[in-house]
Amino acid sequence: MHIGLIGLGRMGGNMRERLRQRGIEVTGYDRNPEVSDVASVDALIEALPTPRIVWAMVPAGEITDAVVTELGEKLSAGDLVIDGGNSRFTEDERHAAQLAERGVRFVDVGVSGGIWGLENGYGLMVGGAADDIAELMPVFDALRPEGPRAEGFVHAGPVGAGHYVKMVHNGIEYGLMQAYAEGFELLEKKELVHDVAGSFKAWQRGTVIRSWLLDLMVRALDEDDDLSEIEGYVDDSGEGRWTVEEAIANAVPMPVIAASLFARFESRQDDSSAMKAVAALRAQFGGHAVKQA
Repeated sequence: MHIGLIGLGRMGGNMRERLRQRGIEVTGYDRNPEVSDVASVDALIEALPTPRIVWAMVPAGEITDAVVTELGEKLSAGDLVIDGGNSRFTEDERHAAQLAERGVRFVDVGVSGGIWGLENGYGLMVGGAADDIAELMPVFDALRPEGPRAEGFVHAGPVGAGHYVKMVHNGIEYGLMQAYAEGFELLEKKELVHDVAGSFKAWQRGTVIRSWLLDLMVRALDEDDDLSEIEGYVDDSGEGRWTVEEAIANAVPMPVIAASLFARFESRQDDSSAMKAVAALRAQFGGHAVKQA
């Protein structure tokens, strides 16, 4: 199987490598010529067998809009576009309709795994037509973690469903990180506790709160045991806001996720130990930038 991949940044580059390691041929394009396999989108399209499959792994919003528009103008009927970025689910519906005018198919994929996906695999949440998903299963199986397919992949529903599930996933992620972060701040403030980093490490086995995020928190503390090297400034990339907006629209109470979103807003006003912990966690799992203290 041979696919095109547009966007070879932190995740896209690793996805290309994981696919190749598992027998999927990939032609990648990126604006950075040092990592790109071809010089242009036209060259990428020319390199692919028909019907072409092109996976876009670029930032949501204007950049994804531009890529989808360009592909819609250059691909042929029967070709297939995958949006693997963090687009809002309502944008998927618009992009699918836009491409359908040219007979081009569309699938949305929420991808989780961050900078660790090359080694561990990516959790995949997919939306689209059943026939299109079946055609793409060799790609999804190459990207997902080892083990039962159902524990790393879901065909969640029609177009938009994949990104909707990823949106909720990221909202939950906000709440989990905030809980670890608030625990870190309380432990740090209490003079009775002399080893905060060791306390987190002691939770890694046998406790009910062990998780991959906890492992990443321990890793962050191993690198900077009081997180003094970074500011407690935490950005949000949209999914948390969208989750809270959907909660309001559907009358679903989400006090934890809403509070974690507001805590990120608060982090931009003053420095706090809790928000240092959230910033450190985002850097650990996703390679997101942090502000140095």
